[in-house]
Amino acid sequence: MNRTKHLVIVCCLSILMIIAGTLGYMLIEGWDVLDALYMTVITVASVGYSEVQSLSSMGRIYTMVLIFSGLGLFVYVAGAVVQFMVEGQIRETLGRRRLDKKISQLENHYIICGYGRIGRVLCNKLKSKPIDLVVIEKDSELIPVMEADNVLHLSGDATNEMLLLKAGIEHAKGLVAVLATDTENVFLVLTARQLNKNIEIIARAGSDRSAAKLTAAGADRVESPYAMGASNMANRILRPTVTTFLDLAFTHRRKDIQMEEIPVGKASALVGKMLKDSGIRQNYNLIIIAIKKSDGGMLFNPSFEATINSGDTLIAVGESGNLEKLENVLNP
Repeated sequence: MNRTKHLVIVCCLSILMIIAGTLGYMLIEGWDVLDALYMTVITVASVGYSEVQSLSSMGRIYTMVLIFSGLGLFVYVAGAVVQFMVEGQIRETLGRRRLDKKISQLENHYIICGYGRIGRVLCNKLKSKPIDLVVIEKDSELIPVMEADNVLHLSGDATNEMLLLKAGIEHAKGLVAVLATDTENVFLVLTARQLNKNIEIIARAGSDRSAAKLTAAGADRVESPYAMGASNMANRILRPTVTTFLDLAFTHRRKDIQMEEIPVGKASALVGKMLKDSGIRQNYNLIIIAIKKSDGGMLFNPSFEATINSGDTLIAVGESGNLEKLENVLNP
């Protein structure tokens, strides 16, 4: 049974006993409500005060029954309260230790600093892929939300070096700074860059001036939700069909249209083959719309003679099942 529900039931039983005891004295002895309630409370609590008024034989028998019943209920209530408090503390401690152990074992993960509106949406999007995440959030009211969303989390100030080290920043792949203010994000980027010179840092900016400061502080990429939102609205006016296609490809609302980027591993059987000989179109019914080369160059609409090399990233469009099959071949 749920611990909270159990405690509520116990409290209700206690109230019912008090009411029943009060009614009993009123019916047996003919006392008023206050005297009956007072006698019930001191009897159930076994405090040993003198009787309110002299009791009849029936009243004394009723009092003895009430004493034994109240003693049993008191022991039961005390045990339930202690169990509620102790189990809650133990579960909280053990749960925190399990989280800390999982976080300490992570490598090549992403640290999301801030679990506000942007941070939560970001985490929900990233969880659709097998990406390890650790969230740092200082607002204690968001802890139940993170627990409900089943994300690894640490509570505290993300700009604190010790907390970043505890989140595994030294062996993390990337960090996303989406704290409440630009000032906090700038300080966070500076701290993170000092702790790990090679980590990829993406930061949110509220203004162009802040974007420049974040870049100077060490952010690899700076994104402005306001600029992105305005650009998206403009594209919906200027290029409605294109934006509709991109919505379908990236939101995964349709299984027949999805876009994915797939890295090419050294062990892939397609390394060194041209697109025309790879069988990607014939075997998986996928369209390769671009190839990002290992040196950072991008081939848009690559020709059928383009060669697939290790370290390349193929951007493909097609059904999710076929994309997964291709991923197994390109990155076995």
